[in-house]
Amino acid sequence: MDKVVLTGALNHETNTFSKNPTGIAEFEAYYAIFGAQIFTKFRNVNHEQAGFIDCAGQFGWELVPTVVATANPGGTVTKDAFERYAGAILKQAGSRRWDGIALSLHGAMVAEGIFDAEGHLLGELHAIVGSEVPIAITLDLHANVTEKMCCHANIIVSYKTYPHVDRCDAAVHAGQAPEFAMKNKVKIKTIIRQPPQIEGLDCGRTDVEPMTDLIPRLKEMEAEDGIFAVSLNAGFALADVPFVGPSVTVSYAEKTEQRAIEIANELEEVIWQSRDRVNNDYLTPEQAAQLAKHFTGESKPLVIADYSDNPGAGSYGDATKLLKALLEAGVEEASFGAVCVPQAAQILSHRRLGEKITIDLGGKNDPDLGGGPLRLTGEILRNYGGNYVSEGPMYAGLTKSFGPTAVFRVEGVDILVTTHNLQILDRMQFASFGIHQEKLKVVALKSMQHFRAAYEPLAAKVIVCDSGGLARPRRSTLLFQNVRRPIYPLDLIAR
Repeated sequence: MDKVVLTGALNHETNTFSKNPTGIAEFEAYYAIFGAQIFTKFRNVNHEQAGFIDCAGQFGWELVPTVVATANPGGTVTKDAFERYAGAILKQAGSRRWDGIALSLHGAMVAEGIFDAEGHLLGELHAIVGSEVPIAITLDLHANVTEKMCCHANIIVSYKTYPHVDRCDAAVHAGQAPEFAMKNKVKIKTIIRQPPQIEGLDCGRTDVEPMTDLIPRLKEMEAEDGIFAVSLNAGFALADVPFVGPSVTVSYAEKTEQRAIEIANELEEVIWQSRDRVNNDYLTPEQAAQLAKHFTGESKPLVIADYSDNPGAGSYGDATKLLKALLEAGVEEASFGAVCVPQAAQILSHRRLGEKITIDLGGKNDPDLGGGPLRLTGEILRNYGGNYVSEGPMYAGLTKSFGPTAVFRVEGVDILVTTHNLQILDRMQFASFGIHQEKLKVVALKSMQHFRAAYEPLAAKVIVCDSGGLARPRRSTLLFQNVRRPIYPLDLIAR
């Protein structure tokens, strides 16, 4: 008889410093898909559901879908949104007997009144299905993992890449453990170690040291008998919660508990030693603009990452300091985006192509974070409904939408103005709207790290700019109130 496995996904990286809550509308603008449509949407793409579908085919599971609900990173998830999507998973969980559970979670979701949203969900789920049903979860590499998550999930597998090009692979990995547990009646557990720091592991970059050295070591550990998964989590520092920060989790068979403890302790010290490691060189907007003005890249563009206004970290996506600096420096043959200004996008989307218009762009959410509105006069080159199909390594084949979108040319810069706030991580986010960046001199985009998978092959050079947005790298300037103390770098700690 086929084993019956419940699956689903609830993903949100919550920036508790954002003043914009994340509600049902924000989930629906990204993904909120129920039931069998999940199999149609996510089969054969780089998504955890694709990995769990592959496991079902390999192991002969009857895979029962619940919901895939994802919103762009932003402020605290509203009570009604959390109850709607977590409730869909819990309601299905109570409908029948299960042999296993396979879920995709983020690990840094905060809901109204619940700091540890994933731990809360897993605890409720565990109470419904019972302790004998193995629960496997995947987490984002930037999870703020808790003891409660580890108590209620038998196996935790976090991504090992940033950009996250291994989402499907992580789910396939996670799916091996419940299959093993179901077949061999073996109890699998997960332990966690978390040093007293807000950030570490160079924010999780896996294209540079220390992670380039550590990832092969993790895989060697996972090859040991009885060790099912070893995950280094960089944490998500823009969350004012008691358990913020990097951690290591080890999922293991009970007989290998001592070895699991040794691994966890070893890697906890590695995390602590990485607490000051930063590979990025953060330029001011003015410095970046001067480099752009004088850049000659032998037919390849200069790519500028507007790091601190990254929507993928919950920033508002409307900071203007870098755009202002580029325009004042007279940079031409350039693209910039995406700037999330719903009011401007609506205006531009309903005007004639080729029309010259003056509008206020950006800086609406918080002018103190990355600059206030710019009054700009330019030409409307294109306007669209905002849909695009990704082709890059992270989301190839998936359709997403910016909502009503326009290309607005100001002097020598083509600005992508959007309704929905999304970070740039795929070249089709510009190419779908007629901006072919391989022909440009300068490409400025709002992203921290995910852009690298698609854009490093395009770029002659990549530079990183701190424009003072909500995701600025100087974490000590944030007003933390709920973190555990003492914690580095807010406190001096000797270990």
